Amino acid sequence: MTTADRYAEFAARETHGISPTYERLSYAVAADAELLALIGTVPPDKQQPNLLFAVARSLGGPVQDPDAFRAWIRAHWTAIESRLRTRATQTNEAGRCAVLLPVLAALPQPLALLEVGASAGLCLYPDRYAYRYGPHTLGVGTPVLECAATGLVPPAALPRVVWRAGLDLNPLDVTDPEDLAWLDALIWPEHGHRRARLREAAAVVAADPPLLVRGDLVDDLPALAAQAPADATLVVLHTSVLYQVPPPRRAAFAELVTALPGHWVANEAAEVLADGPLPAPPDDALYNVLSLDGKPLAWTRSHGQALTWFG
Repeated sequence: MTTADRYAEFAARETHGISPTYERLSYAVAADAELLALIGTVPPDKQQPNLLFAVARSLGGPVQDPDAFRAWIRAHWTAIESRLRTRATQTNEAGRCAVLLPVLAALPQPLALLEVGASAGLCLYPDRYAYRYGPHTLGVGTPVLECAATGLVPPAALPRVVWRAGLDLNPLDVTDPEDLAWLDALIWPEHGHRRARLREAAAVVAADPPLLVRGDLVDDLPALAAQAPADATLVVLHTSVLYQVPPPRRAAFAELVTALPGHWVANEAAEVLADGPLPAPPDDALYNVLSLDGKPLAWTRSHGQALTWFG
């Protein structure tokens, strides 16, 4: 897939109907040979549309007008390139807990959660958030995570979590203003509800911080997993992480995690992890596949806003 194709696909499958601003910018970049050439000077994993747009927003760039955006990128490329190389798409969307919850609530309780690619750890608190699945509500307080769930009865109770830890190459700290600003920049421009949700979830995390460890998902996972209490069900989980990991490393991780005690909950793009045939997705939008111990269970949208169960 070319860089132009990547931006056009991001426009058509991820942002269409969700972020008109990023849809316009993506198509504009896809059609601009000069910008594509600049983007091509950074490593492939730094060419992601969401990363470029977040970097631009974090540097005060204009994103509402494609022409102004393209001119600004050209004029500020040195600063943009530097930040592209040092930052990563660490979107820490607490809303994803809404699609993880049906699986987590059904596992033997209590749970010891270990998230790979944890960012700031917001998805380690599924037991502390409130949920709304259509008319069905669960939990109290904020944030309230809304999810359009099809094909299943939502869980009747929250999971009980007694230990939570995260592993990340660059853990973020919600009490650090610079880290919180980067998490904010990763949220799409029109998504004020996600911006409010970030701050509500960050308050939950700051009140009871998890164990966040800087490390590699293969080399450092066994030692962190060994710290989980023996009387809890270990759950290694991750969402929208493995697309950033080279295929041989993904395979090594999958082999490792299946050998650990407990369970493995993944929420990743179909082409990244799923093995074998899947039912057709609900529509042409981009979906992740929710799986338990390698068994696909549901289609999910990237921010946790929808779940279609087929398992």
